Amino acid sequence: MKIIDIITQNKLTLSFEVFPPKTETAFESVKEATEKIAELKPSFISVTYGAGGGTSKYTLDVAKNIKDRFGVPTLAHLTCVASTKETVAEKIREILGAGIENVMALRGDIPEQLMNADRSKWDYRYAVELVCELKSADKNLCVGGACYPEIHPESENQKEDIKRLREKVEAGCDFLTTQMFFDNNLLYNFLYKIREAGITVPVIPGIMPITNANQVDRAIKLSGSFMPQRFKSLVDKFGTDPTAMKQAGIAYATDQIIDLYANGITNVHVYSMNKPDVAAKIQANLSDILGK
Repeated sequence: MKIIDIITQNKLTLSFEVFPPKTETAFESVKEATEKIAELKPSFISVTYGAGGGTSKYTLDVAKNIKDRFGVPTLAHLTCVASTKETVAEKIREILGAGIENVMALRGDIPEQLMNADRSKWDYRYAVELVCELKSADKNLCVGGACYPEIHPESENQKEDIKRLREKVEAGCDFLTTQMFFDNNLLYNFLYKIREAGITVPVIPGIMPITNANQVDRAIKLSGSFMPQRFKSLVDKFGTDPTAMKQAGIAYATDQIIDLYANGITNVHVYSMNKPDVAAKIQANLSDILGK
């Protein structure tokens, strides 16, 4: 089933994100974790793509297993940074061959060894180019794109960021999923701005449950996320107690999701990080709200 059809049914949805293993030896343990999340029967599950394509094979393996064994719609991530036209074309053929009909089109992180390379000669420099490629390969593919409620770390300003986002949507993005954020007001302001800019596709907020204090620095590095004082106080109080921090982090994420639902947001995506217990607890906290 296409993600765009799921998220436009005018009912509350909750989806989860998992990631593939980095090595073949880790495949079985990751497969088990993703299957436990699939058993929760979320609205859909997205499967991330390895940096530089390093785990791309496993992305498709995990996504296909979830779809075929559990009947849960899957969204396979695909990145294009520093890839060739031939490589991307082959990956698209593999996706279509696996019966995957939803793809998250991402530029991806630039490999460290290529940070100072001449990017003008690359086949792909921006996600919009991948969106065009996907839609050219099969116009029926449901294509998602990423967006940043605050600002993309490489953008000069939010106005420029939104301009680039509109180009991506005009190229064929059917929906957008946000980077993590910890203050819902940032999302509400962002939605107002992009609607004013003529971007009307559905936007799915992405929520990251911080269950370990060590995740905070990484979250800031990845997204540049603003950490509200309420969240900082939570980490200061419970960060040294792993069990308490986990419970507090799940509660904070749950509270964010409830506020989103209460303010007219119908679809929420949780970066569950291959943690079935975290995904299950959040879903249980929302069971009556979701009708599960």
